[in-house]
Amino acid sequence: MTVMVCSPDASAALVNAAACFSVAEYNRNIIRKHERTRRDKEDDRTRHMIELRAQTGPVFLTHRPDVRIDECSTRIRGSSAPLIDFEASDGVRHAIWRVDHADTSALVQAFASLEALYIADGHHRAASAARACDAVGDSEEATFVLGVAFPSSQVRILPYNRTVRDLNGMTAERFLAAVADRFATTPGPATPAVKGHVSMYAAGKWYLVNLRSGGVSGTNPVDDLDYSLLQDRLLTPVLGIQDVRTDPRIDFVGGARGVRALEQLVDDGHAAVAFSMFPVSVVDLMAVADAGGVMPPKSTWFEPKLRDGLLIHEI
Repeated sequence: MTVMVCSPDASAALVNAAACFSVAEYNRNIIRKHERTRRDKEDDRTRHMIELRAQTGPVFLTHRPDVRIDECSTRIRGSSAPLIDFEASDGVRHAIWRVDHADTSALVQAFASLEALYIADGHHRAASAARACDAVGDSEEATFVLGVAFPSSQVRILPYNRTVRDLNGMTAERFLAAVADRFATTPGPATPAVKGHVSMYAAGKWYLVNLRSGGVSGTNPVDDLDYSLLQDRLLTPVLGIQDVRTDPRIDFVGGARGVRALEQLVDDGHAAVAFSMFPVSVVDLMAVADAGGVMPPKSTWFEPKLRDGLLIHEI
């Protein structure tokens, strides 16, 4: 086992345990999912693992904070210099410490007491590792999947913003009137400050839209997400976007690009309207996974990204 730091700057280090996690626990939903996977993407990753007999990229996991894991990680980082410590081209620093036998045992015991782990990013890697395990069959190492596990208090989720290429046959004036008829809408900032609000950019101006003013909130964790409210109450009835997975009129912009990217897409004519979202919380994500639900497509953007090839698990 190793302890790994992945950080965009020294003041915001994300400390986690990098290890091999049980495929059987993934299959039993102890390692919980919140996203559907595509079979074609699974096929590619599964073939890659079987051909290399290795997993070359980790699954990004999260868990509820545990003081024993935090104390162990802090002790390890303070006791020696890292084995690897570098800043990648994207400005993200990566550092890795080796964990000795005693601390490995302590970490294993602490992780064993957790009720669940949650996949933050890497659903296709996890699903492909499970399929590769079945295909290989004769390797104990194939019964494990490479992952890194962050405490949820250190996980950073950015919004996954939306743009729509046209206004479903309406003029900008008619569209803005249609939105105002459905929701409390005011001139507003480019970034929503609270859950339930979305910032909308159209015709050169930002508007703040209260999604929860458009009706009663849902009764399950998925229906209550801002992405679901936007889809069900605005994108479908007003803009005619029925399925965000297949409709070519909608595009997605990762939160790391900022709101200026949304403005440019609209101002340059590549989109007619943009929506700046309030980010999903880790609490929301866990609630969806605990309920066996599926997050709306393109609703979480995790930063910083973990490097492929930095840690490799041979199967």
